Amino acid sequence: MIKETTMQKQSAGNGRAFRVATLAALAATITACGDATPPAPPPLEISVVEAIQRDADITLDLVGQTRGSVDIPIRARVQGFLESIEFEEGRPVEKGQLLYTIDPAPFRSMVVEAEGRVAEARTLLANAKADLERIRPLAEMNAVSQQDLDGAQARYEASIGTLQAARAQQEQAEIELSYTRILSPIDGAIGISAAKVGEFVGAEPNPVVLNYVSRNDPIRVRFAINERDYLRLARKIAELREQPGGDAPPEQGGNLQLILADGTLHEHTGHVVAYDAAINPTTGTFTMEADFDNPGGIVLAGQFARVRAVADRREDAVMIPVRAVAELQGTFRVFVVGDDGTVKLRVVEPGPQIGNLQIIDSGLEAGEKVAIEGLLRLRNDAKVNPQVVSVESLESDADAKPEQGS
Repeated sequence: MIKETTMQKQSAGNGRAFRVATLAALAATITACGDATPPAPPPLEISVVEAIQRDADITLDLVGQTRGSVDIPIRARVQGFLESIEFEEGRPVEKGQLLYTIDPAPFRSMVVEAEGRVAEARTLLANAKADLERIRPLAEMNAVSQQDLDGAQARYEASIGTLQAARAQQEQAEIELSYTRILSPIDGAIGISAAKVGEFVGAEPNPVVLNYVSRNDPIRVRFAINERDYLRLARKIAELREQPGGDAPPEQGGNLQLILADGTLHEHTGHVVAYDAAINPTTGTFTMEADFDNPGGIVLAGQFARVRAVADRREDAVMIPVRAVAELQGTFRVFVVGDDGTVKLRVVEPGPQIGNLQIIDSGLEAGEKVAIEGLLRLRNDAKVNPQVVSVESLESDADAKPEQGS
C-alpha cells in the first residue's frame, strides 16, 4: 500500500515537470517571435519629371469679341412704308446694290410741287427783269423817278433770291426721293432685316436702322487689356521696333493669334489697328482692336474669341509642370528626388506660367527630378520609388483633354 502511494506521487511529479517544461518551451517560442523585426514597407512609388530647359514665349490671352472690319448701319433716312426688300439675308452684297425701297409716291409729289415753285419763281424773275430793263432807260431820261428805278431793281434781286430758294427746295425734294431707294454703301455681307415689307420705317419707335452691312475679311476683334499687361506688350512692341532690320509695323508687336470659341487656332495671324487714347478709369482697362485675315468668312461678327499676344521671350527657361509646385503662405516649394530615391524639399522662385508648365526663375536646375503626385504624403528625406514621366507626354495629355462645357 505504501509502495503504491509512493509510485503515484512519483508519477504526479513527473507530470508536473513535463507541463512546466512544455510551458517554458512555449514561452520561449512566444518571446522569440515577439523579438523579431517586421519587414520594412516598400518605398512609395510616385511619378517624377525631369525639369526641362528651352526657349519660351510669354503670352497674354485677352478675351474679345469679333466684329466686321467695317460695320455700316443701313438707315431709313426718310419716313414711309417699306415697299420692297431687294436682297437675300445673310448673303454678300455689292456697293451700290439696291437693298430696300420705301413708297416713293409722297416724295414724288413733293418734287412736282417744288418744280412748280421753281417755275413760278422763274416767271416772277422774268417779269422783274423785264420791268427793270424797261424802267432803267426811262430813269436815265428822267421820265420816271429814282424811286421807281430802285423799286424795280429791288424786285429783280428779290426774284433772283426766290428762284434760288425754290431750286434748293426742289433739290431737297429730289434728294429725299432718292432716299426711298436704299443702296449698299460698301461690298460686304448683309444681315437679317429689322423691318418687313409694309412696315412704317424711319421714325422711332419704328425701325430706323434696318440692317447692317459688314466686311468680314479681314475680321476685327475688339479686346480689353489691363494696365499691367498693356505696359508689358507696349515694351515688347518698342523692343521689336529697335531691333536691326525689324519690320514690325508700328501698331503691332509681332503677330497676334486668334483662338476661337471652340479652342481652335485661327490659321491667320493679325495685328493691332486701333486703340483708345487713354485707359478707362472705371474699368482700368485699355481697349484695342486687331484685324485678322478671314478668307471665306469663316469667322463671323459677334463671336467671342481670345487674342494671344507674345509679351516676352525667355531663353533657356527651366520649366516643370504646374502641379509639381506647392504653395504655402506665399512660399513655393517642390520635392526634388535624388538618384537614390531620397526626397528633398526645396524652395523655388516661380516665374510666368505657360499653359500647364511653370517657369522656375531660381531654385531648380534643368535635369533635376521633381515629384508631380502624392505631394501631401511626401516628407523631407523620405525614400520613394520614382517613375520618370516625360514633360512632353504630360503636355500632349493636356492638349487631348476636351475643354469643359464642350
